[in-house]
Amino acid sequence: MIPADTVNLILETARVEDIVGDYLTLKRRGASYVACCPFHNEKTPSFYVTPSKGIFKCFGCGKAGSAVGFVMEVEHCSYYEALKLIAKRYNIEVREKEESAEDIAARQRTESLMIVSEFACRFFMDQLKSGEGRDIGYNYFKSRALEDETIEKFSLGWAPSGKRELVDAALKAGYKLEYLIEAGLAVQREDGSVVDKFRERVMFPIHSVSGRVVAFSGRTLHSDNPAKYVNSPETPIYTKSKNLLGIYFAKAGMARQNDCILVEGNVDMVMMHQLGITNVVASCGTSLTVEQIRLIRRHSPENVTIMYDGDSAGIHAALRGIGLILREGMNVKVVLLPEGEDPDSFARSHSRDQVLEFIGANSEDFISFKARLLSDEAGKDPLKRANLINDIADTIADIPDPVKRTVYVEDCANRFNIDSRLLFTRISRTRKEMQEEQRKERIREARWQENGLPLPPETPVSARVEEYAADSFPIENRILAPAEKELLGFILTHGRDALEFESDSDFYGESVPTVFEFIRGTLDEDGASFANTVYRRAYDAYMQLYDSGMDQDAIIRTMLDSSDRTLADVTAQLSTSRYQLTVKNFEKALTTTSSWLAAFVPRTLMRYGERRLQDRIDKIRASLPSMDTESQMEAMKELVKLQSIKTGIKKQYGKNL
Repeated sequence: MIPADTVNLILETARVEDIVGDYLTLKRRGASYVACCPFHNEKTPSFYVTPSKGIFKCFGCGKAGSAVGFVMEVEHCSYYEALKLIAKRYNIEVREKEESAEDIAARQRTESLMIVSEFACRFFMDQLKSGEGRDIGYNYFKSRALEDETIEKFSLGWAPSGKRELVDAALKAGYKLEYLIEAGLAVQREDGSVVDKFRERVMFPIHSVSGRVVAFSGRTLHSDNPAKYVNSPETPIYTKSKNLLGIYFAKAGMARQNDCILVEGNVDMVMMHQLGITNVVASCGTSLTVEQIRLIRRHSPENVTIMYDGDSAGIHAALRGIGLILREGMNVKVVLLPEGEDPDSFARSHSRDQVLEFIGANSEDFISFKARLLSDEAGKDPLKRANLINDIADTIADIPDPVKRTVYVEDCANRFNIDSRLLFTRISRTRKEMQEEQRKERIREARWQENGLPLPPETPVSARVEEYAADSFPIENRILAPAEKELLGFILTHGRDALEFESDSDFYGESVPTVFEFIRGTLDEDGASFANTVYRRAYDAYMQLYDSGMDQDAIIRTMLDSSDRTLADVTAQLSTSRYQLTVKNFEKALTTTSSWLAAFVPRTLMRYGERRLQDRIDKIRASLPSMDTESQMEAMKELVKLQSIKTGIKKQYGKNL
């Protein structure tokens, strides 16, 4: 472990413009530097480095952080590895020391989740060897033509039908119940009892890139069970949108072949590997995500071959995946199997060479795929044909490389016997619209930087729930999340700014509260604390640093440089948030930062209070059926009271509270 004083020296010495400048060519723009973002493909720079704040921010993909965060992202390394790289850059000697008890405990919690997941994997494998596991699970795998060597290689197993068999075995072996629950292997019911998450299912472990078991996918063998697959919930060691089933076994083959074959099903992936086609992954029971595409790209291949079922669902999934892959600067082809076939059945009935020959002969680029798919529907209808061509042109516009775009334009023009200039015009207009939107966003951001006026969106909280649900952070309470995020945004951008109300200036005298003091005082008076863990951790960290006397910039830099990377990510997002600033809203905004804060901070606190009332109302309503008559009467009285208060708040602050 790196000693704390050395860590502080590294953080104090590192200049974000130096570190980023080692990787990118930075151009000065005012007090900042700009470059094309290294984390996504772009032609117009939207990546800003601000030395005065010690941060970088991409307004295209949203990546933000400090020098340490940048090195972690670009080098795909841990926090301490990033510190060592920075130390080497500045010739700072790093002498590591033994970890303290606290350091070990923090590191071992994550390791404990890995260990208990690996115990579960061995348990499921053992269950497959005898009893119902062999009679049902093993026979199922054999019916799918999986060999013993394949079953062993992929650690396939069986979750028994008993309610607590894994839990009891783990407890007997000395594992803690809290880790079983936190790893998503057990579920605690409302009555306090704990049962197995997976029961009576064949089990597919999900491995990390390094080969550690981080999650599971369980398949039922009952045809009448609507939940065909049950997957692990998201945990501290598993995020489904960032993992691919089989990535550990496929990464070497992907690099060798410069291609990744993407299938949908668990057995599809396993069977293809058994056949000897080892550059195959599956998407962990979720629609293909940008993070998964970037995980593929990280392991060298420039090409992705989508090999989905030939039914309507497979076709729809392939169409969706094409745009995502192209936007990441990769090449994509699509292989649709004959009707009634999937990669599993096709692999079982063909040899390796036959499957590879079929893929080679039937791989289509997206133009051929879309043209063949939609031409029959379009027929000779000129409007439908025009829509088809425009759809393909818009897909070409997603390609960041201008040379590739030109090649595809010529291909499309020849295929549809249309003047290529028309396609170039359409694509140019589409890309200009994209660039114009980016330009407007940069102008809005510049206005925010100059005036400090990050106006919250003028929409009801309920309409913004999906926006907050899309965050990469785990959200426990979606009713309170938007208001908590907004309050934390005020704190991280204006926490030390004075909050002076014009009508009350005489009352305050010389002790005008800051934004943070006003928010903290209001929350303390109401006995409220943030319900969502990630926002509460950021709030508590800010409060500790604020009370130590740090200025605002120092607080933000300290939080950005924290070894708690979730805390750093929340800080990066909310201290550099980009708010939509329409002309109408700007005209309504007050001209100074102080008057703007005086208008919106109290409003957001009232919104938070109203949301807390709604949260309490929802919980009471949900518990009514389980109450006795007397308790129901008391609860109904409380409901009436809460609803009355909520209505009063709405009347005072309007429907858009």
